[in-house]
Amino acid sequence: MKKIIKNKINKFPKEVILWGGTGQAKVVRPIIEHYGSKVVAVFDHTPKLKPPFKEVPLFHESEFPEWLSKQTNKQNIGFCVTIGNPRGNIRLKIHEMLKNSGLMPVTLSHPSAIIAKNAQIGEGTQILAGAIIQPEAVLGKSCIINTKASVDHECILEDGVEIAPGATLCGSIKVGKYSWVASGATVLPWLTIGENSIVGAGAIVVNDVPANQVVVGIPARKLRDIEPIK
Repeated sequence: MKKIIKNKINKFPKEVILWGGTGQAKVVRPIIEHYGSKVVAVFDHTPKLKPPFKEVPLFHESEFPEWLSKQTNKQNIGFCVTIGNPRGNIRLKIHEMLKNSGLMPVTLSHPSAIIAKNAQIGEGTQILAGAIIQPEAVLGKSCIINTKASVDHECILEDGVEIAPGATLCGSIKVGKYSWVASGATVLPWLTIGENSIVGAGAIVVNDVPANQVVVGIPARKLRDIEPIK
């Protein structure tokens, strides 16, 4: 977990592309435009996907190299990867690809979100409406803290994590990279969620969750294993 930033939230170039053309794009675009930037293109891998916005062109991901070759000011174009979990690893790979292409990663927060002054936020992370990030929390690269999610004091989220709408992380929790805490789940203090794991919607986690597992229920128990990410 590298390149933690503190003071680059909502500081975008004038033009931004979104990579991912479904619901996440629709909630992120208003944040970008609220701060005076413009979404100029959307990219997605899904064949025959309906464009999420009438006035913004949608491209297949295979068209990206040609599109990029036509940009004369690519160093002044930002990007946001609007792909939710359980594809945090894919989101991170696309983030690195776009950054290596010369585009600028944007880190964004809805104006209604609350972020403690000493929280650390990784590049490319998205903090959505009503979310709360408490003191000394550390968020890695390309995380998503979704609508009204709460990340309490001293939590550590590694790269590619998503905390879904209404989920709660109590204090001093560590969440391994690519993991997903689904809607309305609660993780009690001092626990660890292993890499590439999923906490099911509405679950209450009272024990550590190993890597590569799905847990569900109250209290949360193992449902199944997940194939490790190589």
